[in-house]
Amino acid sequence: MNINLAIIQGAKVLKDNSIHNSYLDSEILMSKVIEKDRKYILLNSDRYLDNRDLNSFQKLIKKRSLGKPIAYLTNKKFFWDSEFLVSDDTLIPRPDTELIVEKVLELTAHKKKISILEIGVGTGCILLSILKEKKNFYGTGIDISKNCLNVSKLNAIKLKVSSNLKLYKSDVDKFNLGKYDLIISNPPYIKKKKLKYLEKDVAKFEPKLALDGGLDGLSEIRKVIKKSSELIKKGGKFVLEIGFDQKNIVISLLKKEGFYIKSINKDLAHNDRCIVCTKI
Repeated sequence: MNINLAIIQGAKVLKDNSIHNSYLDSEILMSKVIEKDRKYILLNSDRYLDNRDLNSFQKLIKKRSLGKPIAYLTNKKFFWDSEFLVSDDTLIPRPDTELIVEKVLELTAHKKKISILEIGVGTGCILLSILKEKKNFYGTGIDISKNCLNVSKLNAIKLKVSSNLKLYKSDVDKFNLGKYDLIISNPPYIKKKKLKYLEKDVAKFEPKLALDGGLDGLSEIRKVIKKSSELIKKGGKFVLEIGFDQKNIVISLLKKEGFYIKSINKDLAHNDRCIVCTKI
């Protein structure tokens, strides 16, 4: 079977299983299997696939038809201006989270050297994107998952920012190393009872550890705010991603820990998504 026919058949399987962008996803999975870009596929669509490649492709189509996200099947996701390695243990980077990078770069436009802590580093997409833009900044990332830290480390090597980065396996409660000019975090903030109602590909495949915010969706946010108030320098900035309906309660938690609210920023869907504040 040639490349074109395999892609068409793959797209049909995906469409029959209600997968959006079925043809594009089929193309992407073909690219992964034959290790060629889309341009090659378009120019060589009549090339015949050997049995091994065809079987590999059909297995990926089967997994995608069951809802497994394309990022987990290709092990990569684009974020800010770089391609990041992802694994089944990491949350898939979201376009909405680029808002944190954007705000940090605004806040630090005239800064030469600062120290940044990211609580819950995951793939490293937020912290590493900032370090790539700001060559003299120094980053520390913590995560409870060793597998996430391994992915972060590989991404740091790929983006050539390893020399400006330290990674630690630690729960937020137990981390007490250093004082920071800037702290960033995108903690789990989904209410436990709402996890099963998320989109199928999220609920079934993304790590609960990165999604589950406890009964009220705020258990991790509380810990992150408390610890940030201890680890941040006076006058330091704290940039926190929140759930769309958490603004008021998170503001009161921040104020209680001595933070002044600088701005509340909306995501691509115009939901409150990111709070920027200063330690008084």
